[in-house]
Amino acid sequence: MERRKFIKGLGLGSLVLGTTVAGLPKASARSRHRWKMVTTWPKNFPGLGTGANNLAKLVKEMSGGRLRIKVYGANELVPPFEVFDAVSRGTAEMGHGAAYYWKGKSEAAQFFSTVPFGMTAQEMNGWLYYGGGLKLWRELYADFGLVPAPAGNTGVQMGGWFNKEINSLQDMMGLKMRIPGLGGEVLKRLGGTPVNLPGGELFTALQTGAIDATEWVGPYNDLAFGLYKAAKYYYYPGFHEPGTTLEALINKEAFDALPSDLQAILLNACKIVNQDMLAEYTARNPSALQDLLTKHHVDLRVYPQDVLQRLRTLSAEVVAEIAEKDAFAKEIYTSYRKFLQQAKGWSRISELAYLQARDGG
Repeated sequence: MERRKFIKGLGLGSLVLGTTVAGLPKASARSRHRWKMVTTWPKNFPGLGTGANNLAKLVKEMSGGRLRIKVYGANELVPPFEVFDAVSRGTAEMGHGAAYYWKGKSEAAQFFSTVPFGMTAQEMNGWLYYGGGLKLWRELYADFGLVPAPAGNTGVQMGGWFNKEINSLQDMMGLKMRIPGLGGEVLKRLGGTPVNLPGGELFTALQTGAIDATEWVGPYNDLAFGLYKAAKYYYYPGFHEPGTTLEALINKEAFDALPSDLQAILLNACKIVNQDMLAEYTARNPSALQDLLTKHHVDLRVYPQDVLQRLRTLSAEVVAEIAEKDAFAKEIYTSYRKFLQQAKGWSRISELAYLQARDGG
């Protein structure tokens, strides 16, 4: 009863991130539930894998043990790129991954992970929670029997690891690079060859020459994978992933079977993890970058301006073309673009202006 009073006091009993749950079927208030969560990440991998672990831990603590979730890393229960189908079928009640991995299900899903030269983490959260993005996301996944929720963000990522210098557009031609989602399509149009590999296979693929370059996340995760041992050049900025939202996938039948307080706990635990993961990357990336530069003598490079300019042009074309796939894709694109334009106007006179003033630029 005390827990119920606490939840009611937070306003979680009837409101979940702006979505009412009063009409959903309720199980017994004292019932206990045991769920499985499958992930696209290596078991206990820093940031991404531990984010899924933190989500399960939070749910257990907030529910007083009434909802317990066992986390399975990539390949423990299902392969990393089969998480979506596993949760949709009910093989597992939950999954943790990123929406751009499921472009084969719907190309529009990629808007809910990251868009090249698109929104930052803060802007994505603004769009999802207060700009209608989350409503569109849930509508898109409804046909698959899934309830999505933001459950992590890496912030701006790095451009990636390369075995050769990138001095011009010509150097991108024929480049075989691990890069998923819309960023991969942009590279393809530039003349490169995108390859989609799970994180656990990146080091070997780069070391053996199966790929010429790879992006992963940023210094914190790249250091953990030891990618500096397999490639010499470390490029920035991560034009392809300016603020990558990670997702919790929830089987809708399993979700509907929960009592309303557990539904609220689950979705709000996702929201906590979404914010916490970004804070962790903000804290861990700076020191990891220093280790890469000072201990491992990584050659840090910035993409040439002509390369960035061409990538920006191609990115706009790729994203716009998705909107022509169907009416709902266009609705998502229109919502995303409108929010981005408004956010850019504010960012210029807020964060960008402040950072320039702080740094004397």
